[in-house]
Amino acid sequence: MDFLILSLIKAAIIAFVLLTTLAYLQWIERKVIAHIQLRVGPYRVGPHGLLQPLADVVKLITKEGVVPSHVNKTFYLMAPFLAVTLALISIAVIPFGPQITIGPVTTWMQLTDLNIGILFVLAVSSVGVYGVALGGWASNNKYALLGGLRSSAQMISYELPLALAVASPLLLANTLSFRDMVNYQSGYWLGFIPRWNVWPEILGFVVFMIAGFAETNRVPFDLPEAENELVAGFHVEYSSMKFAAFFMAEYANMVTVTSVATLLFLGGWQPPFPEPYSDFVPILIFLAGGLVALYHGLHPARRMDRFTLPATALLFLGIAALFGVSFLVPVLKTILMALFWFCGKVGILLFVFIWVRATLPRFRYDQLMRFAWIFLFPLAMVNLLLTGLIVALSSK
Repeated sequence: MDFLILSLIKAAIIAFVLLTTLAYLQWIERKVIAHIQLRVGPYRVGPHGLLQPLADVVKLITKEGVVPSHVNKTFYLMAPFLAVTLALISIAVIPFGPQITIGPVTTWMQLTDLNIGILFVLAVSSVGVYGVALGGWASNNKYALLGGLRSSAQMISYELPLALAVASPLLLANTLSFRDMVNYQSGYWLGFIPRWNVWPEILGFVVFMIAGFAETNRVPFDLPEAENELVAGFHVEYSSMKFAAFFMAEYANMVTVTSVATLLFLGGWQPPFPEPYSDFVPILIFLAGGLVALYHGLHPARRMDRFTLPATALLFLGIAALFGVSFLVPVLKTILMALFWFCGKVGILLFVFIWVRATLPRFRYDQLMRFAWIFLFPLAMVNLLLTGLIVALSSK
């Protein structure tokens, strides 16, 4: 197949899945936070509120796009475009699985590969601060300007420990390619312990995740948009789809950070258990989920559960059957297993992001900056020096 056509097909699939994920990540966050705080969450639009993301998209598209008269119109309109574009572009170099062959076509489960893929993601995420800073400045609003300045200082400060945390697994694997990094983490110690970088680099993983929270402006590092201090911060003057662009950029950055953490520290698409045990885990999970949903559907707590839960059960059982059938089709098994383990690890880390938001209060701004420079940066430096010492000693 022509390389251009194949690339367009993969780009269309990745764009559709990513944009759908971003829409429903907002629904998942609202549901998880509601359960943690003993609330219902969205439940009126569709069964269990499943159509709420679609309703939000329609609402934002049809809302009037108000442009205040006092803004710098060119940069005001450019800011959300920059934010969402730079947030989405990083997904192009993220590999979701190994090389596959479908008929005459052999390709990787990745849009494009760069030998310096990690540096590309770091570079794009560093430039991403321009969208936030430009939106705060172009709004010509004191609250927005303060939010933009806070975000600039915060993202620049936490870039340093994040980069140092990334450098540690790079020293171990001696590569800047995401594919080679995942291949380095294949195999098992003692036959059952996965050779993931998270074990020797547990300190680097913790530093990376904390810096990732700050890079994505998430609680407890959401000072650029603190509503009790800055109303809404850098996007206070934005409405309709321009606000949605900033909103989408935040969730896209979350997906990028968790994907990079999965590739660098958690083995990418490599399973945590050796074969053949890992092959049966997805089947058992979806089978158990289907049976639980079927049981609650037969004993409904609410009227609509009589219909939604059996449908959910059929979906889970169908996915379990699909994994079972994949044993007869090797390429299907490779695709499904790689996507299951990669998406499962990313999903767990995204849940941690949501969990922290529902649990922790935000820092004061002086605490936030002090934490970065006095604690996190020295910790990341010590971890990097220890990793370099281990690599130097093991190479002799």
